Amino acid sequence: MITGESKSHPLGNGGFITVFPKTEKEIERVLKYANGYEKKVCVQGGGTKRGFGGLMETADILLSLSKYKGIVEHTAGNMTITVKAGTPFHELQTYLAEHQQKVSLDPAWPEYATIGGIIGANESGPKRLGYGSPRDVVIGLQMVYPNGSMIRTGGKVVKNVAGYDMNKLFIGSMGTLAVISEVTLKLRPLAKYESLMLLAFPEGKFESIRSFVTSLLESMMEPAALELLTPSLSETLTGKKCYTLAISFEDVESAVHYQEEFVRSIQPVQTNLDILHQKEAGAFWEKLYTIGPNGAIDSTAKETEAAVKIGVTNLDGLHVLKESALMQDSHNLVIEGHAGLGHGLCQVNLKGASDDVLQAILQLRKFVEQLNGYLIVRHLPYVLRQQLSVWGEQPCHFYLFEGIKAKVDPNRILNDQRFVGGI
Repeated sequence: MITGESKSHPLGNGGFITVFPKTEKEIERVLKYANGYEKKVCVQGGGTKRGFGGLMETADILLSLSKYKGIVEHTAGNMTITVKAGTPFHELQTYLAEHQQKVSLDPAWPEYATIGGIIGANESGPKRLGYGSPRDVVIGLQMVYPNGSMIRTGGKVVKNVAGYDMNKLFIGSMGTLAVISEVTLKLRPLAKYESLMLLAFPEGKFESIRSFVTSLLESMMEPAALELLTPSLSETLTGKKCYTLAISFEDVESAVHYQEEFVRSIQPVQTNLDILHQKEAGAFWEKLYTIGPNGAIDSTAKETEAAVKIGVTNLDGLHVLKESALMQDSHNLVIEGHAGLGHGLCQVNLKGASDDVLQAILQLRKFVEQLNGYLIVRHLPYVLRQQLSVWGEQPCHFYLFEGIKAKVDPNRILNDQRFVGGI
């Protein structure tokens, strides 16, 4: 099916026509045509990441995989599944839940985000501490190169050690090297029991937070998530306007309760502890996953919405959230952030006037770089993306990216200017 896009989208990354392939052969034909006539192609799944990168407002073709979805093969005994790239993550998890299994990832907006988009952006959530990232769960990919040829990397079994691990070349490449058509993932059983401990620090003493987190990380406990929330985000999610630590445990019930007791034993004085179990814990995470901007939904907000991903040494996430909270007043913005104190990845969502948002992002990037970290803009309107570098400075190994792109996509038709350095 082919449709025309009548007007430009505020997030860019659109197309003069939109093509909805339903088979891999149709994907191959579209790319072969585009490569032969040097037509630019923008690839899209559910559209949640439409505001993530991209200096092209409208490509010649928007290749939407939203109708290319479904389960290809599920080997429950081997705990692997092969799925079409356009399959929404929530649909995949719902299907697997019937078999008491799951994909151990927790992306934002799971009802909209597709498995192909999650893999292409290497997206992970707060439970990365216990789950890992897409690079840890993908065991095989099937893709279509820009010239229309089909390739496979990895395999369909977990213990596949032959040759180079080519999967990692494409995971996180933002669709600039090939269009992912099928993904093979290793699975894990659904947790028997889940608990969420919300430890609130009304006095906001960072020394107390740091001491507690250090004690927990140095123990034998195994939290799936150890996420610190800014006061503004905590108020949205819990009703308490103070720094709050969300600690997730997933295991058999007795093991979860044992870990809860350990947390109680080291709980700092002058803190408040609430515990949510099972569905209540799940509801909290579902709310957190939908707290940021979504490129698939036309925003009705008059203010500019932005989201940034920050990577620092894990406990430096404390400094990132403190700086973000200070910016809320100094830049007249609404800022909600959370930091993984076990892995160092943070997300900060900003809302306000365009100039204030831009200045806050630039100031926050400068602050993060002083911590030897990085800041990537994950969501920003197209006009504003032209005024700053989404990815920051080019890395020293950028020439390798350029060489691979030139070899795989010499005509630069696929997601042009969507990745680091305008690749």
